[in-house]
Amino acid sequence: MNFITFTETKLRDFTYSVFKKMGCSDAHATLAADVLIRSNLRGIDSHGVARLSGYVRLWEKKTINATPNIKIVHETPTTATVDGDGGLGLVVAPFAMQVAMEKAEKYGSGWVAVKNSNHFGIAGYHALMAVEKDMIGISMTNASPLVAPTYANERLLGTNPMCYAFPAGKYPAVIVDMATAAAANGKLEIAQRANKAIPDGWVQDANGQQSLDPNELKNGGSLLPLGSDKDHGSHKGYGLSATVDILSAVLSGANYGPWVPPFVAFLEPPTDPVGEGIGHFLGAMRVDGFRPAADFKSHLDNWIARFKNAKTVDPTKKVIVPGEPEHDFEQERKLSGIPIIDVVVNDLNELAAKLEIEGL
Repeated sequence: MNFITFTETKLRDFTYSVFKKMGCSDAHATLAADVLIRSNLRGIDSHGVARLSGYVRLWEKKTINATPNIKIVHETPTTATVDGDGGLGLVVAPFAMQVAMEKAEKYGSGWVAVKNSNHFGIAGYHALMAVEKDMIGISMTNASPLVAPTYANERLLGTNPMCYAFPAGKYPAVIVDMATAAAANGKLEIAQRANKAIPDGWVQDANGQQSLDPNELKNGGSLLPLGSDKDHGSHKGYGLSATVDILSAVLSGANYGPWVPPFVAFLEPPTDPVGEGIGHFLGAMRVDGFRPAADFKSHLDNWIARFKNAKTVDPTKKVIVPGEPEHDFEQERKLSGIPIIDVVVNDLNELAAKLEIEGL
């Protein structure tokens, strides 16, 4: 497996060019590129530029509207429902989080459900928007139906990520950003490109038997919930995924469960939708709605320091604070560049040739 390293600017300009070629406005292309590049900077390569060809594919199928009229369709002082008009989730979700933050600024908290959207990148990007305003940020989304609930041999849920972000003082924010499946589908895609087996407990085959083949989903298999099986708590991962699906879609009027329009190429959209597009749920809470922000951040610093200095079973290991590895990746990659696997680089250059733009 070989990597080619690019500067942040090079990847950002290329990604912007792709979205502009799709017909996005300057502002939307810039924002969409920022979401993807931030993912690569934070070391979440499965959700960065490797996803570009997927967005283009959905745009070509007219699933993505490059010029959406994103609007609020239902509202109270502290809540809203946003219709994304089929736009890029990379653009729709930040719009919704901005609405949530404006409500939080005025009333202490803001909650926004989104329908008629598409894949929104990493959940952490949107939650971090609130952190910059001394707010606690929450973001989640439903996704392609690839996950079988506990005991099931049928794909009914997505990897359905959720993120909680908390502002700290001298330390980076604490960011809990995770899929509610045993693994995100993007990790399977990376394993496919690298021709590597996946860990036990990530997927089951079409007969319900656990498998190490990263191509299993294309052959009728399923991802497993967080926990992998009942004995290891898969019912908890299933419950978390169900929560995300209900808040993101049943609440907003988006498609839910097996009716979610897929991002992956090997699944076709359902012919009997129960809602509009995919759904997100975003929230912002002002820290000073509970206690002075400086007090909260001082105590969160204390919390972080205590956990970082916890006794460990293996003296060569240390307890990792949620969000710490991604923060470290971001600092390093801003200086040394972003490594992209050669298979992805080839894919992106093929995409550039098709769109008649300059390649990497």
